[in-house]
Amino acid sequence: MSSIVQANVAQPSAKRVPNRAWRKLKANKGALVGLGIIFFFTALAALAPLLPIADPIATSWSAIRKAPSAAHWLGTDDLGRDILSRMIWGARASLMAGVFSVAIAVLIGVPFGLISGYYDGWIDQIISRITEAFLAMPFLITAIALAAFLGPSLTNAMIAIGLSATPVFVRLTRGQVLAVKTEEYVEGARSIGLRHVSIITRYILPNVFAPILVQATLTIATAIIAEASLSFLGLGQQPPAASWGSMLNVAKNYLEQAPWMAMWPGAAIFLVVIGFNLLGDGLRDALDPREA
Repeated sequence: MSSIVQANVAQPSAKRVPNRAWRKLKANKGALVGLGIIFFFTALAALAPLLPIADPIATSWSAIRKAPSAAHWLGTDDLGRDILSRMIWGARASLMAGVFSVAIAVLIGVPFGLISGYYDGWIDQIISRITEAFLAMPFLITAIALAAFLGPSLTNAMIAIGLSATPVFVRLTRGQVLAVKTEEYVEGARSIGLRHVSIITRYILPNVFAPILVQATLTIATAIIAEASLSFLGLGQQPPAASWGSMLNVAKNYLEQAPWMAMWPGAAIFLVVIGFNLLGDGLRDALDPREA
């Protein structure tokens, strides 16, 4: 009898949501453009070890600050290193920083948001007050402070960015849970005696996943900018390893003599951020249940 009740508790249209969302996403040209940009840079980063490009850390004193040419398609930097190869290898660092830092924020923020929104009383008060305290501090300032405390490296930069973005996911998840936990299917799950953990994981989390996914996509763009900022300040990827932010840090000294050194990493950061923002906007429209 309880299995029949549980079947009635679940939302009947849940299986149709992914198909409808995918159709709406495919119809959104901006989202497809963003997806194409992300796929292009992700493919370059993934295939970097297999591509026939120059060693990104190999220097050449005879090719210092050379303009783009057939030998070096995007030119060379202040140490004669090929900018194209450094751009491709730098994509690995930037995309890794964006994805892994957001993964850290989601893995920490979502469980705390679920607990805060589902349980009332002192648990919610403590989590909410701590979250508000962190949200009162600017995101980038917090990331810089944490990265400086942990030490300069790409791993520490990802941890710093992830921890700085965590309060956003705590607040978002809590708000979504507060709206969902009063729905009839959640009340029905309680009435048949399901444990709180089962209710949260089986009935609440799937129904708050869509806004979390959208926020994660948009936050990746913010995290990539943050990683570039930390690398620009010397707190991210360390030389001689390539990173778009560290490339901009070097290029600022040669804007007049070699403008291409700053142009390419700046354009790459711009395009990737635009790509994730376009995809995030498309996902938001596709997953919005109020849209037909």
